[in-house]
Amino acid sequence: MVLKRCIVLAILSTAFTACVPQQKYDDLLTAYRGQEQQLLATQSDLQTARDNVERLRAQLAAAAGDLDQLAAIRNGAKGDIDKLLADYERLLKQVGNLNMGPLPAELNKALAELAAQYPDVLTFDPRSGMLRFSSDFTFASGSAALSSNAQALVSKLATILNTPIAQPFEVKVVGHTDTQPIRRVASQHPTNMYLSAHRAISVRDALVGDGVGANRMQVAGYGEYRPIVPNGPNGAAANRRVEIFLAPLTVPLAPTGNPMESAAPAKTPNPVTNREANDEPTK
Repeated sequence: MVLKRCIVLAILSTAFTACVPQQKYDDLLTAYRGQEQQLLATQSDLQTARDNVERLRAQLAAAAGDLDQLAAIRNGAKGDIDKLLADYERLLKQVGNLNMGPLPAELNKALAELAAQYPDVLTFDPRSGMLRFSSDFTFASGSAALSSNAQALVSKLATILNTPIAQPFEVKVVGHTDTQPIRRVASQHPTNMYLSAHRAISVRDALVGDGVGANRMQVAGYGEYRPIVPNGPNGAAANRRVEIFLAPLTVPLAPTGNPMESAAPAKTPNPVTNREANDEPTK
């Protein structure tokens, strides 16, 4: 800085000595002042940069301290994390082993496999423990007599119900119809309520005939009063059904003393002929 001023003074002295024109002198003075202002600005920028560097160094040091603290926490909590992971894995296994329906997993599996063998006749809902027979495949129109295919299916179901895992469950057989009125077979089934109950009794008798304990059985008929889909002018096939619910026994079973308690009543012939079945609205 001092050097520059000396140089300028020397230049000015020379200029006066050499009789430099006034305009040239003014130009040199202006250039000098410009350089001085630029120097001051550069010094200010340099100081700002130095301040920024110091601030960044402080931030870096703080971040390094935080990192060290987190590492210490991680190392100290490693045992807790390992325990939490072990507990999580244990809970996952417990959830996987849970039976999400009312029936044991083995019984659910057997019933689901049976339903898969008869997809047009039988469905199984593991969430409710309910089997559903389609009446259109299980019974002739207006009839409460089981078809031959349905009898074979009921026999396989009885085999499952007689296994030790199914013994703690009672069997509730419930019949349903659509809204189509009874006509030709009114003498056997005066109303849809009768028809639904008679069909439930037929399934019950077939199961008892195949060895399912009569003291485990319950029957009911709801007629057309519990549809699962809207009925149309010709009723609805989905509403014509027999449902079987398996529920835990609420009382211990004792022998009734009746040696015929496991025997089903003699099956009655279908009161509807083929011609009548074709004429009768499908039930």
